[in-house]
Amino acid sequence: MTPDSKRFLHPEAIRRISRLELRARHIVEGLQTGMHRSPYFGQSVEFLQHRQYVPGDDLRHVDWKVWAKQDRLYVKQFEEETNMRCTMLVDVSASMQYGKGPLNKYEYAATAATSLAYLLLKQHDSVACIAFDDHIRARSPLNSSQKHLHSIVRTLDANKPDQKTDAGAVLREIAESSPRRGMMVVVSDLLGDVQSTLRGLRLLRQRGHDVLVLHIMDDDELDFPFDGPTRFEGLELPDHLNCNPRALRDGYLAALDRFLSDLRHGCAKHEIDYALIRTSDPLDAALAAFLCYRTAAERMR
Repeated sequence: MTPDSKRFLHPEAIRRISRLELRARHIVEGLQTGMHRSPYFGQSVEFLQHRQYVPGDDLRHVDWKVWAKQDRLYVKQFEEETNMRCTMLVDVSASMQYGKGPLNKYEYAATAATSLAYLLLKQHDSVACIAFDDHIRARSPLNSSQKHLHSIVRTLDANKPDQKTDAGAVLREIAESSPRRGMMVVVSDLLGDVQSTLRGLRLLRQRGHDVLVLHIMDDDELDFPFDGPTRFEGLELPDHLNCNPRALRDGYLAALDRFLSDLRHGCAKHEIDYALIRTSDPLDAALAAFLCYRTAAERMR
């Protein structure tokens, strides 16, 4: 018996894993009860070839770049795959520990990732999971068995959030080591160098992956409700600050607005689906809204 297996067989570990699986199943059942059908992410396809346009072809499949170069209309043909490949990339860095509600950011993110994995496995798609901070800390491989959900939960439970994050470096590493196209779902508070993070996301897109970003933040981070003398302690740095937060509020909110704006515009520029989600948002409603948006976007593409 390995040290890891002993850890996962510990009663408290079993309780944590069971709670996470139960939350995910409950959320997905609520989603499917509230919608007429399972909210599919969209078909997974691989580019096959070009052929010359004929009247009646769907204009959405016209390759306008080829037309600009050759002044001839060609359409893209795709080979549909029976199963989509999806990788959940979940931030387990120290900043994800923050939260005052029923779930902190890490617990909320892990539940969101597990819920989506459960939904995809029910659709017989293949799902992998990677837990990361400044490095990849744990992973489970692609698998389409519904029993694989337990492996995904164990991956997310493998490391307590206590390290710094470097999402940009990790995303670049994953892009370099994932040659087959698929879907990448990034679940993180994205705290760190915005431009580095965007470069990592852009590289995933350049490698042909469909990229989704679930940006998880706590109400305190978004609203800065603090009043009166307060001690702020760094989660990823050994620093602290004693101050009157009212003197910082305007500057903090302005910096936050720039941070969020850069992320939104950077994702939109590279056709990356982005959603900002508060940990106070009911997770089933947040996921339902995001999946409905995905479904509508797929129909327009």
